[in-house]
Amino acid sequence: MADSADVHSLDGPRGPKPRKKLSRRNIILYGTLFVVAVYYLIPLYVMLVTSVKGMPEIRMGNIFSLPLEITFEPWVKAWSQACTGLNCDGLSRGFWNSVKITVPSVVISIAIASINGYALANWRFKGANLFFTVLIFGAFIPYQIMLYPLVIILRDLGLYTKLPGLIMIHSIFGMPILTLLFRNYFTSIPEELFKAARVDGAGFWGIYFRVMMPMSLPIFVVAIILQVTGIWNDFLFGVIYTKPANYPMTVQLNNIVNSVQGVKEYNVNMAATLLTGLVPLAVYFISGKLFVRGIAAGAVKG
Repeated sequence: MADSADVHSLDGPRGPKPRKKLSRRNIILYGTLFVVAVYYLIPLYVMLVTSVKGMPEIRMGNIFSLPLEITFEPWVKAWSQACTGLNCDGLSRGFWNSVKITVPSVVISIAIASINGYALANWRFKGANLFFTVLIFGAFIPYQIMLYPLVIILRDLGLYTKLPGLIMIHSIFGMPILTLLFRNYFTSIPEELFKAARVDGAGFWGIYFRVMMPMSLPIFVVAIILQVTGIWNDFLFGVIYTKPANYPMTVQLNNIVNSVQGVKEYNVNMAATLLTGLVPLAVYFISGKLFVRGIAAGAVKG
């Protein structure tokens, strides 16, 4: 017994080898992440500090210095007083226009795309593969080549320059990629759950609402983030398919920043830019963890 104990004592400590906190791998990894973070955060820092400075301090030229006196007057002016063309009511009107465009577009596109993905994953019908191929092909068609045909279609429908027309366009263009995500996610759910629901007598809608939807929170969050970000930040469709009274926030921001009359108020421009980006940033930060989970689950299944 003593000899065996001596042998084990000579073997040394057992278990996994402890990793060094300052290993070469960690230094390179965290160093790279730090550089990338600084690269993206510096512009945000400049925008933020500039937005709370007065114009005399901005004219001093040191864009990286902290404000000597913080003022929120540029934010107030960007929201309710800045001129965006003929109107001088700031971004407030454009904000509510963007809300009226984004909310129904997100709801309609996600509702239809989730049903499409569910049907393609679990209810194989004749021509399903052809339908899926045609639908996905639409995700890779450049928007620019369809601008004029869509103008003609909306004009004939009586929706050109109106918000319902722009809502319809965003809903249609969002469906191909969302259908792909939902189909891939639903195929990752165990098929036994679907078969068990069928045995219990559940039909198409019963399985969708009682089985699939409760298990699909991550992919719904992914779809919401993608659609909110894409629709809220859209400029091209907003400037082409609406009129000044219905311009979304991004178009009004462009009119403020690119104004050629009067004094260039950089603090108001920066405040207006931050106000425009607050909604998609808030949506992402609130649901960021679910976004990563949903992307991982909905993008790797074929």
